[in-house]
Amino acid sequence: MTSPTSDSLFARALQLMPGGVNSPVRAFRSVGGAPFFVKSARGAMLTTADDRELIDFVCTWGPAIHGHNHPVIRAAIAAALEKGTSFGTPNPLEVEMAELITRFVPSIQKVRLCNSGTEATMSAIRLARGFTKRDLIIKFAGCYHGHSDSLLIKAGSGALTHGNPDSAGVPAAFARETMVLPYNDLPALEAAFAAQRGKVAAVIVEPYCGNVGFIQPDPGYLAGLSKLCTREGTVLIFDEVMTGFRLARGGVQELEGITPDLTCLGKIIGGGLPVGAFGGRAEIMDYLAPLGPVYQAGTLSGNPLAMAAGIAGLRLLEETNPYHRLDVLGQRLRDTILAAAKTKGIAVQVPQCGSMLSAFFTPTPVRDYATALQSDAKVFGRFFRACLDGGVYLPPSAYESWFLSTAHEGSAIERACEVMTGAIRGL
Repeated sequence: MTSPTSDSLFARALQLMPGGVNSPVRAFRSVGGAPFFVKSARGAMLTTADDRELIDFVCTWGPAIHGHNHPVIRAAIAAALEKGTSFGTPNPLEVEMAELITRFVPSIQKVRLCNSGTEATMSAIRLARGFTKRDLIIKFAGCYHGHSDSLLIKAGSGALTHGNPDSAGVPAAFARETMVLPYNDLPALEAAFAAQRGKVAAVIVEPYCGNVGFIQPDPGYLAGLSKLCTREGTVLIFDEVMTGFRLARGGVQELEGITPDLTCLGKIIGGGLPVGAFGGRAEIMDYLAPLGPVYQAGTLSGNPLAMAAGIAGLRLLEETNPYHRLDVLGQRLRDTILAAAKTKGIAVQVPQCGSMLSAFFTPTPVRDYATALQSDAKVFGRFFRACLDGGVYLPPSAYESWFLSTAHEGSAIERACEVMTGAIRGL
């Protein structure tokens, strides 16, 4: 029997799912063409339904830091599967995961496990409001914290890709409780606090932005943000769903020496399975039910399969400490793109830290949402398609971070650099 092709699968999906996909950026709308379907993955490679092998720089949007289908993680899932798929009760793996998280991220004294990054950020916001007895939150333009109503305002990620950063279906009354400020602008935050003295429950930020492309903070920005929140009695929430365990064992807060009040996690702590978590100061976390008045629950929270996969992945990070190796790979990719662009006379910015980077086709250094939008998305689309034709898969959006894994070492990174050089020369 002939296996279905990507084209035939997409034709069927279009009849059954909105846009033929279950997450908008997968539809390839901003880069052109139709999406491919993947039937398997191993290491740095994806195998499509059409039997094409692609070098993958999406890495499941972050979780696959050890590469796809790692044998240690696969074995951990198989062992957990022998005991059952879900219990609806506490299980030993939850406790082990909590111990690992609190050891790796010292700012987290207590943690609550959930099922997605969106659930983690939504719950952290509710907790901050309950703890402070205030309603207003501040977020930053281009930072994406999932698709809950309070946070899908001037969002990045797929919302930005589709030119619709303010989603329909978000009540105006909800939007009024969220202030949106420019990233990397401390005076704007100072002015907002002055105008709303004693009313701001929380400031939530991607400390290194990953959902508007990869953007790092100006020197002193995060420290200043933390100082202002402490002064105002406002809960500082770091959304490290992308950066947690990926840029360092303790995330951006380890790299920058900042201690947030709450941290949101996901991706890597599930080892490729659905997961989320939020945690922080014990006095705040103890406001959660059953100890406190802030309600949050989930049938599959702490699912044993996700816990087993995540524990295996975190232990691998502890044993192998791959962060220097990943940074070398990131620098190799960055330098290749910059060199090819210089030869061609093309303006490009390639912010990079460790295993995260992105390419903005603009002469202007990118430091916030406004400068990210100056990047030429059409040029990126041509670059994306040329890379894909050469067997390299990048995020199908000009406004997403790329991710590397330890599996990219060797032939995968060398081949990718050849393809990207050729793609830029062809622009």
